[in-house]
Amino acid sequence: MKTFNKNNFFKYTFCEFQQVNDFDFPENTNYKSKSESQYFYTKEGVYRKSNHWGRVANCRWKLIANDNYKNQNIVIGFAKWANFYPINSSEKLFFISVDFKEKTAKIKSEKEIKEHILFTYSEAQKRIKQINHLFKDDKWATYFKLPIKDLRFKIISEFISSDKTLQEIKRSFK
Repeated sequence: MKTFNKNNFFKYTFCEFQQVNDFDFPENTNYKSKSESQYFYTKEGVYRKSNHWGRVANCRWKLIANDNYKNQNIVIGFAKWANFYPINSSEKLFFISVDFKEKTAKIKSEKEIKEHILFTYSEAQKRIKQINHLFKDDKWATYFKLPIKDLRFKIISEFISSDKTLQEIKRSFK
């Protein structure tokens, strides 16, 4: 697996930064982007001071924020070098985490939990889209005998824990 550092972490990577409230960003930052984001590098990782997270240039950087976080506010986040993953790779490094109560699905890195089936980043993205459709739309479930809540749980659970297509899984429940 590729090792990331200050010279390559900004090239097609996925990472979850943790919000940091007790870090004073030095005036002589290591780098300042065109969009005014500031970066400070350490041996362990990188601090990023920015008002935008998520899709950042060719990267997908999420902010694990505190409860009082508001989008477009300037926030400092920290990520260890070991927490960066290539998103343009054919390596299966990601799994999908689903919250059935909130009806949300998220891409997570394989270091977090080992017992999940892994996908490439693009495979995981495609599956997230399909899962979101299953949560938002009920029309697809009209031909099934199970209650929608049970059906969603069973289909999505199998979808995130196998290499089967959504169509194959749905067919098995008819």
